[in-house]
Amino acid sequence: MSRPPRAWTDPVGLYRPGDTALHAAPAGLKLAVLAALGVAVVVVRGPWPALAALGLGGGAAVVARLPWRATAAGLAPVTLTSLLLGGYQAWQRGPALGVEVAADLLSVVAAATVVTATTPVDVLLDLLVRALRPLRRVGLDPDAVALTVALMLRAIPALGRLFVEVRDAARARGLERAPRAVLVPFAVRTVGRARATGEALAARGLGD
Repeated sequence: MSRPPRAWTDPVGLYRPGDTALHAAPAGLKLAVLAALGVAVVVVRGPWPALAALGLGGGAAVVARLPWRATAAGLAPVTLTSLLLGGYQAWQRGPALGVEVAADLLSVVAAATVVTATTPVDVLLDLLVRALRPLRRVGLDPDAVALTVALMLRAIPALGRLFVEVRDAARARGLERAPRAVLVPFAVRTVGRARATGEALAARGLGD
């Protein structure tokens, strides 16, 4: 029996139902605060404001009652990236800038995680469609964009589970140290899944 996929196979901040104040807050307000935070970390300089923003993101996660283990696992790649970038900036331009860069990146991602974890995907997609509606005049189809985003969100966990299945199959054959035994089947099955998705969309008249 194969083991269940690890937390990183799901998108960071996958919606988790709850009854907290952040779950009840309007999605538009949460997105506006997220956008304001993104602007603030660019405009306001210095390590202390960056650490304050990081504390705000972490505090929001606590208020939203996100499971800390799954959240930490999902944020692990971003955390590693921020530490590497921060370390490089600290080496090149001083520790203050290194802390600022690392904390800014983590704070924005943590806040975005809280927004997506406390807001159903269909609500976010509806907001996206409404926001893009004025662009119909230049030929952009908001519904097509929303469909693309929805497919991407579904594809991330699906590909993660697929990779785990392929890796476990290679391990069962004693080939876990052979990259081709994992990468080739994974690539073939990924292409097959993409073709199946395209055919399903075309059958519904959505592939043009």
